Amino acid sequence: MWLQTLQWVVAALGVLASASPIPAPQLGASIFADLSPAELRAVRTFLLSRPELGLAADRRDSLASNSLFLVELQVPRKSQALQFLNGGSPRPPRLARAIVFFGEQAQPNVTEFVVGPLPWPSYYRAVSYKGGRPIPFAARPVTLLEYELMHRRLLELTEPLYRLLRDTTGFWYHNCSQRCLTFSDVAPRGLGPGERRSWLILQRLVEGHFLHPVGLELLLDHRSRDPRRWTLQQLWYNGQYFASAQELAWRYERGELALARPPTPELLFSTYVPRGHFSTGTPTAVHGAKVCEPQGKRYRLQGNLVEYGGWRLALRLRSSAGLQLFDLRFNGEQLAHELSVQEAVAFYGGSTPAAMQTKYIDSAWGMGTLAHELAPGIDCPEVATYLDAHHLYDAAGPVRYPRALCLFELPTGVPLRRHFDSDFRGGYRFYGGLEGQALVLRTTATVYNYDYIWDVLLYPNGVLEAKVHATGYVHATFYTPQGLRYGSRLHRDVLGNLHTHLLHYKVDLDVAGTRNSFETVDVRFENISNPWSAGERVVQPRLHRRPRHSERQAAFPFGRALPRYLLFSSPTQRNRWGHPRSYRIQHSSQAGRVLPRGWREERGITWGRYHLAVTRHHEKEATSSSPYAQHDPWQPAVDFESFIRNDENIENQVWGGAWTPVLGFLPLPSQPQTETPNPSSRLFPSSPSSL
Repeated sequence: MWLQTLQWVVAALGVLASASPIPAPQLGASIFADLSPAELRAVRTFLLSRPELGLAADRRDSLASNSLFLVELQVPRKSQALQFLNGGSPRPPRLARAIVFFGEQAQPNVTEFVVGPLPWPSYYRAVSYKGGRPIPFAARPVTLLEYELMHRRLLELTEPLYRLLRDTTGFWYHNCSQRCLTFSDVAPRGLGPGERRSWLILQRLVEGHFLHPVGLELLLDHRSRDPRRWTLQQLWYNGQYFASAQELAWRYERGELALARPPTPELLFSTYVPRGHFSTGTPTAVHGAKVCEPQGKRYRLQGNLVEYGGWRLALRLRSSAGLQLFDLRFNGEQLAHELSVQEAVAFYGGSTPAAMQTKYIDSAWGMGTLAHELAPGIDCPEVATYLDAHHLYDAAGPVRYPRALCLFELPTGVPLRRHFDSDFRGGYRFYGGLEGQALVLRTTATVYNYDYIWDVLLYPNGVLEAKVHATGYVHATFYTPQGLRYGSRLHRDVLGNLHTHLLHYKVDLDVAGTRNSFETVDVRFENISNPWSAGERVVQPRLHRRPRHSERQAAFPFGRALPRYLLFSSPTQRNRWGHPRSYRIQHSSQAGRVLPRGWREERGITWGRYHLAVTRHHEKEATSSSPYAQHDPWQPAVDFESFIRNDENIENQVWGGAWTPVLGFLPLPSQPQTETPNPSSRLFPSSPSSL
């Protein structure tokens, strides 16, 4: 099931009984644990030892070499994992996923391998995405080496612009040691497959450099594996295009340019240093409210196993896309096999070439590796539990990321349930209430200027919520009057560009078993004869149920309203009142299309066509995106539309997932209620007996 931004509601199910030996919870969770530093090193050592791969053992200043880019856990197949977790089979072999850039070949390419078994690997085999299309070398993510080579080449290519930049900005790029310029690059890198041309926004290298463009953007062609052949194909300066740096410099020397003169940045408006005061006199140097644990922690963390209230789950932080949860159980019964972040995109508009080309597809930037150190007291409460992560991503070995995730219990500020039973004479018969709390699992991803804060909240009534917050800096361009059609002026020379964020989640629900069905429920009005007053009519709401039998029927495109209730049920298991055991997904999102259907770059994010899509399970359809979508969205390695193109039956089937752009889970009462729970107040059923 694939969701864009979602909040989901889960039914509290009964405990699953089994006579088969079931592995201890920590042992079960460990099959989903990220690779340890020792395992990462073992995979790297094994692959480097294979002479047929020809991998370089150390970083070379050349793109024309074979290099190991990524090593991370290869998640066990769902069937294998469930058989082990439910006590029916041995532990699945522990495997690694590896990405290799073969740049030394006459026809360079990117190849993915499965390596195993760990901890002592002895084999590897090449794997492909659905369709089996080779991954072009030009589709690879950009490495630190490539950025370093881009910087060195720009030092040479911008030499003719030294005087222009120094005179107009007080900063420069060529031969710089102080008062330097830097750049932000945008993607995709070109207009079609095989290209690798990047527009670069030159900015002053100060705190918050994203807000300090100097009015110059450069188009660098860096497709060749030889950086000496990289060239500037075009330049944009203060609203005008130029064919070369020499032409721009010549026009400046002749006094024929409308100059961009951004103000000197001595007083930085972009700094994060606190300043200012409240007009009400509220003190800014006094701490606000804090989270405390008066009797200690009420959750438990063992390795990658999290337990809280009735909840139990396994977590990991995959290098490619970030937070991923497995084997989610409540009161002992599995609710979902997987909940994971799949992708995040931000598509822009603007009058400058960089702005109009900016269509960020963030898994290509390694979202999981961008979870930098969380700050106690700001990013997470001081009392939170912090977890380190280890990644082998564009590095010569495992790299430790301290405090990459945190866990903490949070008062929600709203009672989980309460009732004041008035006697209507100024008194009351009774009052009852329960505090509202949730366990928060949090990580971040700083993708250039944006800081995404990813949260999953576990509530004690069986509700699970996934949400994201976006903060950081805006992706800004140099202000020109034409830019006002595409954004708002933020400072004298800064334009905040119009853009749309779209996030994609996958939730693989297993409701009272792995074979589930999907139906939608809407509320319609009926006009009937009044049975207790002859000749009168009654207009009232009634439920309208519609089973969704196939993938196309369960795909809801943007531009059309979603049905009010999205119900995922067991066709064979019923609760004590005879209703199918069900979960409801409550979709909370303002998401919409980022490009017209079928337009060039839109082909790389076809998941972004739908509020929600439900698919049948296939191992080749495990993810909705890939690390290559950013640099080849025109012929993507993963085409989500192909997941539903064959319109398979999903009734009483094992699902691949519900996929959506933003997400929330709620326990389902025995009948849908006419009041839709508000995700901010979370008004859920008050008694387990209603489930």
